[in-house]
Amino acid sequence: MNFDPVADPGIWFRVENSSAASSVRRAAERLGGQVGLDETRTAELAILAAELTSNLVKHAQEGVLLLRPTRAGDHAGVELVAIDSGPGMADLTVSSRDGHSTSGTLGIGLGAIARQASWFDAWSRPGKGTVFAVQVWPKGTPVTPPWAAGITRPITGEQVSGDGHGVRVVEGRHQVLVCDGLGHGPLAAGATEAALAAFRAAPAAPPAVVVQHLHAAMSHTRGAALAVAELDPSAGLLHYAGLGNITGVVLGPADERRGMVSLPGIAGHQRPTVRGYDYPFPAGATLVMHSDGLVDRWRIEDYPGLTTRSPLVMAAVLLRDAGIRRDDAGVLVARAPA
Repeated sequence: MNFDPVADPGIWFRVENSSAASSVRRAAERLGGQVGLDETRTAELAILAAELTSNLVKHAQEGVLLLRPTRAGDHAGVELVAIDSGPGMADLTVSSRDGHSTSGTLGIGLGAIARQASWFDAWSRPGKGTVFAVQVWPKGTPVTPPWAAGITRPITGEQVSGDGHGVRVVEGRHQVLVCDGLGHGPLAAGATEAALAAFRAAPAAPPAVVVQHLHAAMSHTRGAALAVAELDPSAGLLHYAGLGNITGVVLGPADERRGMVSLPGIAGHQRPTVRGYDYPFPAGATLVMHSDGLVDRWRIEDYPGLTTRSPLVMAAVLLRDAGIRRDDAGVLVARAPA
């Protein structure tokens, strides 16, 4: 059984001036030591953190950076996601070459990031800002781009988010969860933590059975809206079951959009009706699931090339542009595993 590669929601930093760089760097160094990176890799992680924050200060508008641990099997690393609404770049390949600069600097930042990260991905377009994601793993760790990734952010003024996400592979079933604990703050976060724990322990069964398992395990909490999806590439299908206000969308290879059904109800309360549904999921399709902390009026055609980027980068772009500050926000993106 392979569980969620990221269980820790991480720490968000607002990067508005150069003073933020030292805070991000110190936090990255601490986290590197906690996950077991050696001194060399921790030093390289610190350089990456400094480069990302420096780019946000120089070029960004409303720049933020997420720092969190990432895990795969017995290995642990550190993940950084830098998000901005700045001017963007027409060609990240050119912008990452040493010597290229749009601000009169030496232009070595993005090239250094590409060289020192174990894995990186990015998306940028003129007028639409930039998202850059990097991971740093111990030397020699095999790095496989994740088939699913999520990102959450608490409501303004709260330290914890009631939204959460889970990813697991159990007996060949590739399943994901998005959960929105009722309300905000610690009690909402507690409901979501209970859902995530139950998801990790749930039987290898279709999404409707997993949702029933989560409902039974959450009776001691204030409850949550949630949905579970299973990617079944051999059948060309996506199996789905949801309760409450979770948005699920399948984006086809030509960016066509198909919504999925979540039934009324609250996991952990009363006796909700749970039913599973199947949807076509052809090769090249993308699954997007999010809480009502994101407006569902986003249009994928407004983001050329985004569906070719990693699930993590795509999730970060959607959180940036569709997330609202008056609610917790969480989004997950998944594609059929290779």
